Amino acid sequence: MLAPIADVGRHPGTGGYRRSAWSDADMALREWFAGEARQRGLVLVEDGNGNQLAWWGAEDGHDALLLGSHLDSVPDGGAYDGPLGVVSSFAAVDALQREGFRPARPVVVANFADEEGARFGVACAGSRLAAGALAPERALALTDRDGRTMAEVVRARGRDPLAVGPAEWLTRVGTFVELHVEQGRSLVHDGAAVGVASAIWPHGRWRFDFRGEANHAGATPMPDRHDPVQAFAATVLAARRLATAAGARATFGRLDVEPGGTNAIPSRVQAWLDSRAAGEADLAELVAAITAAAQTAAEDDGTSVEVVAESVSPAVSFDAGLRDRLATLLDAPVLPTGAGHDAGVLSPLLPTAMLFVRNPTGVSHAPSEFADDDDCAAGVEALTAVVRDLAGAS
Repeated sequence: MLAPIADVGRHPGTGGYRRSAWSDADMALREWFAGEARQRGLVLVEDGNGNQLAWWGAEDGHDALLLGSHLDSVPDGGAYDGPLGVVSSFAAVDALQREGFRPARPVVVANFADEEGARFGVACAGSRLAAGALAPERALALTDRDGRTMAEVVRARGRDPLAVGPAEWLTRVGTFVELHVEQGRSLVHDGAAVGVASAIWPHGRWRFDFRGEANHAGATPMPDRHDPVQAFAATVLAARRLATAAGARATFGRLDVEPGGTNAIPSRVQAWLDSRAAGEADLAELVAAITAAAQTAAEDDGTSVEVVAESVSPAVSFDAGLRDRLATLLDAPVLPTGAGHDAGVLSPLLPTAMLFVRNPTGVSHAPSEFADDDDCAAGVEALTAVVRDLAGAS
C-alpha cells in the first residue's frame, strides 16, 4: 500500500516529501485514502476539520476503537512518518477480515488533517480542532508563507470554514491506538521490532520576532548597525548551549528575513523555536532562558525582540492500564518519545496508546527515515493482535 503513494509529493531533487496540508499532494493522498476505504467496504466520513474516518461497523456506533495516523509531512519529510500508521491500520483490517473476525465495537481508521503543522504553524491542527483544544477562529486566521489564511485555503478546496470545530464523532470513540515509526533508536538498542509508548515530552513552538534597521551592507560601518540577524545568531548559540546543559531539545528550523537582499542589512528576522524537555517546568525554564538570551542580545545590538507562543503541548502520560495491557499482550518494551502525535492530543479525552516500529537509523523528518519491511510486518501483526484483543469478537 505504500507503493502507490511513494511518488506523491516527493521532491525529485531531495527525495524528501512535501505534503503540506491541503496541497495538491495532500489532496491526492486524501483520494487514495478514500479509495482504500471503499475497497474494504468501510464507510468514509470527513469531519469539518478535514479529518477522514473510515468506519468498519456502524458509523453511528459508540465506544469505537480508533486507529490510524496522518498523511501530511514536514518539508522534505520521510516516507514513514504518518503513512506507516495509516497503511498498517488498513493492513490490520485486511488480516482480520480474511480470518472472518467480526468486531464487537466499531473499528475506525483515521487520516488526521494537518498533523505536522508545516503549513500554518500549529501541529496536530485536525485533532486539536476535533477535540476542542484549538479555537476555530484562531485556526481559521492562521496564515501560510504566502499569506493565505486557513479559511481561504479550505474554502478553495471545497470545504466550509464554518464547519471547523469540535467533532461529534469523537464522542463515539472509546479508545485510540496509533502506530508510528519510532523517531529515535531505543528499539534498536532493545533489540525489538515493536514497542509501546509510555509518555510524550512536553513541547511547543515559539515565534521570535527580531526587529532592527534596514541599511546598506557596504556603506554602513559595523558599529553603526542595528542588525537583527546578530541577535538571532546569538540566540541560536544560546539555545544550543542551554538545551544541551538541560538534557532538552531546542531547534530553530524556520527563518524568514526581510527584506531579503544580499546587499541589505535586514530590518526584521522571524525565527521559530521548537523546544522539548522531559518535564513541563523544565520546558518553561528553558524557553524563559532562551528568551532572556534573545532580549540581552537584542539590547546589546540596539534592536528588539518579541516572543509569541504559537502552540504549547503539555506532557502526556498514556493511559497506564491500556499501555500495560498492550505491552503484556505484545511482550514489547515500553519507551517514551520526544515527538508529538495526535494520540497525545486526544489523550485527555479518552484512553490512548501508541505502538512504535523500529527505525534502524533513528532518523525522522528527513528523506533517510526508514523501517525494514520485516519490522513493518511485525508492526502490522502487533496492531492486528491489539484490534483483536480490544475489539473482541461478536
